[in-house]
Amino acid sequence: MNPNPRDFKKVIDILNKDGVIITPTDTIYAMACRIDSKKGLERMCRLSGKKPEKVNFSLLCADLSHLSDYTTSIDKHIFRVLKGNLPGAFTFILNANKQVSKYFSWNKKTIGIRVPDNVIAQQIVKEIGVPLLVTTIHHDDEVLAYMTDPLEIEEKFSNQVDLVIDGGIGGNAPSTIVDCSNGEVEILRNGKSELMQ
Repeated sequence: MNPNPRDFKKVIDILNKDGVIITPTDTIYAMACRIDSKKGLERMCRLSGKKPEKVNFSLLCADLSHLSDYTTSIDKHIFRVLKGNLPGAFTFILNANKQVSKYFSWNKKTIGIRVPDNVIAQQIVKEIGVPLLVTTIHHDDEVLAYMTDPLEIEEKFSNQVDLVIDGGIGGNAPSTIVDCSNGEVEILRNGKSELMQ
């Protein structure tokens, strides 16, 4: 699904003015702002109702070209695993470099990296030129882990975020979380996709 150019320009304008949006990914809908938006980060923390260091933020990238901007050097075998599984429904935990701590204003040792297999999310990142800072949208109902219907998301969040992008019904299986921060490949959570090593 490709957003029309006028709607797409609106999304980019909002993000470039410290806005917060909700975007589809290849798994579940996510709240997002530019990585370099301090105001956006603060708003997302408030909306999550958690202290900043307790929110599980990831960087949503269009491809792996941004990696060296935000992570320390990556072993060849780890890079091969990333390259073999991305784009895809994975969050890879990697060691963050000092640049990441500057954005977060606290010492962040690791960062989750996502390259979703989703045209809308990838197009946004390509257009703004920096990764999006994202965190997932949870459901109030204890039985339902995530919100999947964009109309329901719009109803709940329209007064809290600047824009909700309707990318159709989202999935309710989260990304598979893979910790590579110790130089090994360790699956912390099995999600939508199975890791190929």
